This record gives sequence, C-alpha cells and structure tokens, in this order.
Amino acid sequence: MKKYHTIVRIISFVSFFIFFVIWSDKGFGATPPDRPTPPIPPINIQVGEGREGFLNAIRIVILLTILTLAPSLLMLITSFTRIVIVLFLLRQAIGVVQVPPNQVLIGLALFLSIYIMRPALEQSYNSAYKPYAEGKIDEIAFIQKAFEPFRKFMLNQVGEKELDVFLKIAGKPRPSNPSEIGADVLIPAFIISELKKGFEIGFLIYIPFIIIDIVIASILISMGLIFVPPIILSVPFKLIAFVLADGWTLLINSLVLSFNVK
Repeated sequence: MKKYHTIVRIISFVSFFIFFVIWSDKGFGATPPDRPTPPIPPINIQVGEGREGFLNAIRIVILLTILTLAPSLLMLITSFTRIVIVLFLLRQAIGVVQVPPNQVLIGLALFLSIYIMRPALEQSYNSAYKPYAEGKIDEIAFIQKAFEPFRKFMLNQVGEKELDVFLKIAGKPRPSNPSEIGADVLIPAFIISELKKGFEIGFLIYIPFIIIDIVIASILISMGLIFVPPIILSVPFKLIAFVLADGWTLLINSLVLSFNVK
C-alpha cells in the first residue's frame, strides 16, 4: 500500500507541474509578447508592355506547363511503360507484394529505359539541343528535331491495329508515309501497344509460377492439409526456382532485346 500511495503522489505531482507550466503566465509556457510581423518584401515579375509583353507571358505559361508534364510525357514515349508493367507483374506472380519495393522497380525501369533510349537521346541532343544552344534554330524547330528520334522509336514499336484505331478516332486517313502520322495519333497508339506487349510478357512470366502453385496445392490436398494456404509454401519454391534459373538476367536481357533497338 505504501508503494501504491507513493506512485499516486508522484503522478499527481507530475500532472500538477505540467498543468502549471502550460497555464502559467510567468513559467516556461509563458507566451512571448506580441511583436510586429516583419513586412513581406514585394515580388514583381515584369514581362514587358504591349503585345510583346503579352507574348512573353504566354511563352512563360507554356514553358511552365511543358516542364510540369515533361517527366510523364517522357515516360509515355519511351520504353518505361512496358518495362515497369513487366516488373510489377513479375513481383505479383511470385507472390511477394512489397519485395522488391516500388522504388527499386521504378529505378530499375528508369535505368533500363535510359539504356534502351540512349541512341534516341544522343540523336536528339546532337540534332536539336546543340543547334538551339548555339542559336541556329528557334523553339519550334528545336521541338520538332528533338521529337523526331522518339517518333522513329515509337513507329518501330507501335502496332498497326492501334494506329488504325486512333486514326479512325481522329477521323484522319492513313498516310502513305508513316512519318506523316501526327503525334496526337502516334503517342496514344504507342501507349496502347506498350500496354499490350507488357501484358503478353507478363502472361508468359505467370505460367511457370502458376504451375508451382498448382503442384503445391495438389500436394497439400493429398495430405489433407486443406486449410493451409498454398501461397505460404509456394513462395519459397518460386523464389528458389527464379534464382536458380537466373531469372533476373534472363528477364532483363529479354526485355532489352524485345525493343530491337540498334
């Protein structure tokens, strides 16, 4: 009982001290006297006057919009979509939800995309950025020349059916020269083609892991272990089978070769 009363006294003292500190006007919790808020320095952006100033303002807005959408656009017109879909489907097929984590898979997809798109990036740098930095071409020519290597890449990967669908949606006839296909048709057709190919590769990845699941489930049923989830025993076998088959090397090599980039 003495220990109990001692604990109660200590708790009461601590509670009173906290209450005193919070509500006291002279203690540690005392609020500092009101001080005048320092004025915020004015920020002015001048873009000129008249028609030229208005055009400069429009250019700034367009540039900010392009910079905001540039990362997503670059991912959509490169090999990133197919690679990231295959990697995520592989993780799901093995049965491990959070291993490898999303950051690792996305980082691997980015590095593989840079490796695959290196010829297009180098060509875009030499034919567009260098002349633009030297002042030989304007912004419009820069965008056209920078997009041309990516156009060739997408034309080599896009499917004919996807192109026909989006040409029909846009109400445009099929041009005789593929280079005349506009970006508004080529980009969505390319995205759909990449999704389709990513799912096809994912289906092929799923088959051996589904076989392992079926074998493990059959063994558990024959042993009478009906209430044991097969995934508990199948995941280790999937992991060891994937490692023994050197799955990462085979998958990455097959992904890179599937783009047929020289």
